[in-house]
Amino acid sequence: MQYFPNIPKIPYEGKPSKNPLAFHFYDADALVCGKPMREHLRFAMSYWHTMCAEGTDMFGVGTLDKTYRQTDPMQSALAKADAAFELMQKLGIDFYCFHDRDIAPEGATLAETNARLDIVSDKLLELQKATGIKVLWGTANLFGHPRYQNGAASSCSPEVFAFAAAQVKKAIELTVKLGGGGFVFWGGREGYETLLNTNYALEQANIARLFTMARDYARSIGFKGLFYIEPKPKEPMKHQYDYDAATAISFLRKHGLQDDFRMNIEANHATLAGHTFQHELRVAREEGFFGSIDANIGDPLLGWDTDQFPTNVYDAAMAMLEVLSAGGFTTGGLNFDAKTRRASNTFEDLFQAYVAGMDTFALGLRMAAKLLADGRLDAFVTERYAGYRTGIGADIVAGKTDLASLEAFALRMGDVSTTSGRQEYLEHLINTIMFE
Repeated sequence: MQYFPNIPKIPYEGKPSKNPLAFHFYDADALVCGKPMREHLRFAMSYWHTMCAEGTDMFGVGTLDKTYRQTDPMQSALAKADAAFELMQKLGIDFYCFHDRDIAPEGATLAETNARLDIVSDKLLELQKATGIKVLWGTANLFGHPRYQNGAASSCSPEVFAFAAAQVKKAIELTVKLGGGGFVFWGGREGYETLLNTNYALEQANIARLFTMARDYARSIGFKGLFYIEPKPKEPMKHQYDYDAATAISFLRKHGLQDDFRMNIEANHATLAGHTFQHELRVAREEGFFGSIDANIGDPLLGWDTDQFPTNVYDAAMAMLEVLSAGGFTTGGLNFDAKTRRASNTFEDLFQAYVAGMDTFALGLRMAAKLLADGRLDAFVTERYAGYRTGIGADIVAGKTDLASLEAFALRMGDVSTTSGRQEYLEHLINTIMFE
């Protein structure tokens, strides 16, 4: 049975094509910097938005039926798996990401839920073996159910903490069963609305306790991949503990988790934190925590996480510049944590959205490769800080100075000036390199 019979396998037709269901820039096997585009980009389908989200928002019900012609929840889950792999094969996507509650409906008890997960994951494993599609990363939904209204690991209730731990244990087992390369923690309700009712220190410590238990258990059952933190400053909680990359990295180092955890940076979360997408990737890269990416964009005129498919070529180019500078992905990739707009209510819209997003990052990769090959950006930065390679600058870097010696140097030197940052020149330079 085909769930998208009117959608063909999406071809690469190149820039001159007028076909909306064809790639104009993503040529999966084309070499960029000596490696096929598909290996650079490692595209992944988000199971939640793609296969589950029906266009519901806080003001209205869904606009797209995603029961996949079934009325029984378990039969719908099994049909959803077939539909997911049909979609990924037609788009040429090699990976997918999932929450536990995306792939199977929650039962009346934890035991029933786990049994349902076993049934659907058996089906997913069969489909993976038949197609070669793999899991990029798995995760547990610790935010959707009412039990998590006060958080999961950060809950005021030890019983909720225990339930969350059990859910994480099963989600790790599923990730290992399906061969996932990573496991993500998104603290969707790990935060607070008001400090009037919050034990901040205990909540932070309990989150670290859950992460530590998860790492230790995963290693004990053979998981060799990375764990990821997905920073987000707010929404649904007013103050979330994993505010941005710098905050999350500090937390991991404080609790001795830096060897096993990396960042899963989402573009829309970066902008909600008041940063650019590139900034968050740069922080993760420079601090040694670069891992994976949730590819989307937000709407600057709306103040919430809109999870739109990425179409901004500049953002994609700057993101891929960071990825290439980091040496590329290892277990991570580009997961489209994105959904079509509520009024885009056909499956053709969904395929078109993926084509647009994949083409955007393919073009961004090509542009990033050109920027690196040109070399003028790197050369400018190197020259701007040249003073730290010799003389007093080299002494500062080497730790050979103190305040007294620097004061003596400044007294001998007299007044100082610095050179122009030439921001406008550099922004124009990017245009001339990207679009020459």
